[in-house]
Amino acid sequence: MPAHALSEDLKSLIDKLIQLKQVPPTEPIAQLSLTTVAMPLISWLASQTQFPRIYWHGRDRIEEVAAIGVCKDFKFETGVNDQQLAMAYQEQRALSTNQNIRYYGGVAFDRTIESWPEFGNSRFILPRIEFRRSGSKFSLLVNLNFAENDHHSEIDKAIAAIEAVMPAKPLSPPKKIVPLGRSDKPNFERWKTLVEQVVEPKFNKDTPKVVLSRLTQLEVNEPIDPWMVLACWQGRNPNSFQFGFQFSPERTFISCSPERLFRRRQQELFTEALAGTTVRGLNQEEDIALANALLEDNKNSVENQLVRSHIVNMLTPLSNYVGADELATIFKLNHIQHLHRAIRAELKPGVNDFQLLQALHPTPAVGGLPRHSALNFIRQREGYIRGWYAGACGYFNKYESEFSVAIRSALIEPGRINLFAGAGIIAGSEPEAEWQELENKLATIMSILFEM
Repeated sequence: MPAHALSEDLKSLIDKLIQLKQVPPTEPIAQLSLTTVAMPLISWLASQTQFPRIYWHGRDRIEEVAAIGVCKDFKFETGVNDQQLAMAYQEQRALSTNQNIRYYGGVAFDRTIESWPEFGNSRFILPRIEFRRSGSKFSLLVNLNFAENDHHSEIDKAIAAIEAVMPAKPLSPPKKIVPLGRSDKPNFERWKTLVEQVVEPKFNKDTPKVVLSRLTQLEVNEPIDPWMVLACWQGRNPNSFQFGFQFSPERTFISCSPERLFRRRQQELFTEALAGTTVRGLNQEEDIALANALLEDNKNSVENQLVRSHIVNMLTPLSNYVGADELATIFKLNHIQHLHRAIRAELKPGVNDFQLLQALHPTPAVGGLPRHSALNFIRQREGYIRGWYAGACGYFNKYESEFSVAIRSALIEPGRINLFAGAGIIAGSEPEAEWQELENKLATIMSILFEM
């Protein structure tokens, strides 16, 4: 892509903003956009110096977004409930009739306890500048917040942000490193104890499923480019969601998640039960055999059915209609394959996205059943703060919203890479097999980062 072509488009956007100074704002939140040249979005994002830096790539591969800077920032810490979040969002949404305005962000796995620095229990950003790709069409957008800022000064801020945009440079080449050390929380002995507690008949009778997870921390002595890692991950698992949130230079959360929490298009909702796992085969024959064994495996089948039933039950009060696949199919990734059931609902009028988040998140695929007792067990015994791992990440807007469950994820910090993996524990689960499932789920990201 010629650099001058993008430069001309950025100048055109500045000209539009200068012209806008002569016109009183018609809405408190405004957006300007123009069609622009094709752009390698992760490379462009990695080249920028403005924060936050946000990346979103839909699982259907049609849509991709790279966004920088802040027009409006909603950050909530412990103690803010979903009703307050919904109220803040509804108030903000009422400031514009533009259906293209989007708020990108996420909510933590457990919103009742402390989360990571900078991320909060919930944080959503209306970016200053966005590049969006829809199919083969690229758009350049700038957002303006006249609700809280003077008309002329807000436009001046937007012009300054555009002038600070850097040209895209190639990503740093992939480079495998040798970790200085590794620690697991919980370690295997503690993991074994936790699994045994969950499968104990008296506990299991009331709480048939708990999704236990592990934080694997790897110490490193050289900087890691999170966007290079995400681009490599994207190449390995193209049929996953890929997203990243970098609120400051210190921490970046990236994910290459196969799991959709929900997609809403007006009143139509799409979600899924994704639970039950096995590895991929070394050849097609072995791969099919492993898939068939997964479909016939009672433990994994029960786990997926529990997730399906829970989602249907939670959506029923919010919907005029809910339909779910009776039979599971196989969802294949690079190193593993999952049981999958699609679920579709027609929402009742007036149901908003935060009601959907409240109903669906965290799903039994990352928390357990019943939700309350499973979350209590995790909160009290797992031994680390999940933060946005197994949280919900995506975007809101008036017409449609989409969120992914942030599994297969990493938090990259100076000198440390934090990797996360979980496994559903139900009656019959064996500690060694579940521990190996965690290793299987980390195989792709480990092969990108480290000499194996």
